Amino acid sequence: MTQPRAERMPRRGVSLAVLIVNQLLAGVGVASGMALAAILVADLTDVTAMGGLAQSSSVLGAALVAVPLARLAVRAGRHVALATGYACAFAGAVLVVTAAASGWAPLVFLGLAAFGAAAAAGLQARFAATEIAAPGFEARSMSLVLWATTIGSVAGPLLSQVGDEFGRSLGLPALVGPFLFSAVAFALSTVLVATLLRTPRAGHLATDEGPGDRAAAFDAATAEPVAVESATHGTTPAVAPVSAAPAPVAPAPVAQPPVAAKRVGAWQALRTAVRNPTALVAILSIVCSHTVMVGVMVMTPVHMTQHGMSLALVGIVISIHILGMYGASPLMGWLADRIGSTRVIAIGAGILLTATSIGILAPGDDAVLVPIALGLLGLGWSAGLIGGSTLLTTAVDTSLRVPLQGATDAAMNVAAAASAALSGVVLGIGGFAGVNVVAIIVLVPLAIAGLRLRMLGRRAPA
Repeated sequence: MTQPRAERMPRRGVSLAVLIVNQLLAGVGVASGMALAAILVADLTDVTAMGGLAQSSSVLGAALVAVPLARLAVRAGRHVALATGYACAFAGAVLVVTAAASGWAPLVFLGLAAFGAAAAAGLQARFAATEIAAPGFEARSMSLVLWATTIGSVAGPLLSQVGDEFGRSLGLPALVGPFLFSAVAFALSTVLVATLLRTPRAGHLATDEGPGDRAAAFDAATAEPVAVESATHGTTPAVAPVSAAPAPVAPAPVAQPPVAAKRVGAWQALRTAVRNPTALVAILSIVCSHTVMVGVMVMTPVHMTQHGMSLALVGIVISIHILGMYGASPLMGWLADRIGSTRVIAIGAGILLTATSIGILAPGDDAVLVPIALGLLGLGWSAGLIGGSTLLTTAVDTSLRVPLQGATDAAMNVAAAASAALSGVVLGIGGFAGVNVVAIIVLVPLAIAGLRLRMLGRRAPA
């Protein structure tokens, strides 16, 4: 039992260290370029409103490559998929520099879309961390990889001024230099994961090989879950199907392995998983948490400046928000491993509800409650993402795991792009309180799915 597991998990400690360093580099690459992308686009087009499309281009690019990267991970391995994602981001950064230097603005948007592949690869890296983790440490391993993003996200904007000066010294236009730093960071990430990262076969965890296997069995013929994760303990007790007793039904499961062995597409995996109550909670936790966070976060600077707050205070509030997103991720990972991922999801939803409630009630110029709301918003996102991602890796069979991860990340990014685009309209109609009310409505499907899973968990012993 021990030897095969060692063969499947070569250099576990080295691989985790590679993922952590890679996230740091990728975080620097993303943050240093995107910090000035909106201003760069606005300057090139002479249209201030076009600056908002910079972030949308990057987010949509991440959504477009999420599924292909997941397919590549299944075929060739996580290291190939991650290296491909960062190589695309490198090409995007070079394209942005070239397009900005030549003054051809449309190519900048194409470059920013390719730039978004780094975000998609960074999200896939969190699943790679669970595959190299020791049994029972999956969430903590994921949280450490996410935590490394904190350093990169903070260091990236700090390098913007240095990058701009460096670019000017090379004769490049203003605001282009930071993308050179991004290109270097993505190039290093590509080489690092391609040469040093080795993981088990994509979608396989250490627990899949032992008696503690927590992957939910799923009957592909009936699409009925036969194992449901307990909402109170975070484990997966077996639930015997009521119709399993009659003898004529017994041969049916024997015919399933050839079906499970087939390659499953991302959208097929998503359609199958939403009929599994546990997987549905995991998917909604990731998508809803990210949608709420993006929708409220992108409008907070606008809301603050409209009420006379300084840009310095805006910067402090966003820093507090980022600290809440990534700084507490090791705590969320520890909690997910200790008390169960479903409880962490519930905690995250509660924190998000608290944050949005404060956003509704706080005066627009309150310099205390607004930072508290944004800090809690980031903290709730961290709990929802880590809890949901950990649950997603154990809620379905291994044949569905990686395609479902890609589809979920794509859905998350599409929802974020829509949230960012619509939140400005909501702000104009209903103010910042309206933005937070809509955010609470987004949490309703997650609450309903969570209550349903809890009721199934209580009925499981029967």
